[in-house]
Amino acid sequence: MRASLVPAMAFASLLLAGCAGTPNDPTLTLQTSKSPEEYTHCVVPKLQHEALNPTVSQTQRSYRIVVPSKVAADNVMETYKASNGGKVFLYERKLLASTFVPSSFERAAQECL
Repeated sequence: MRASLVPAMAFASLLLAGCAGTPNDPTLTLQTSKSPEEYTHCVVPKLQHEALNPTVSQTQRSYRIVVPSKVAADNVMETYKASNGGKVFLYERKLLASTFVPSSFERAAQECL
């Protein structure tokens, strides 16, 4: 009985390992020629189309889009002014099993570059 429990525990720990990570390190960094405002106006409708419920906040130099996650910490996209457009940081916690295919969150970010 214990022998069958070992593979299940190993699989569970691998799935949870995908959720672990340094919370301050972005999972993806992108460069865009669009301003933070233009980029945000492109991304938000795409996220809404995917039935994600983004919340947008704004500062003088940046926009922050937060999408609640049912599995892990909220997904966050931050867009900052750069000399030639904007710089985009994605903070996304994915299960290990889903790291091979881009999420709808990541696809929306890539499509708006």
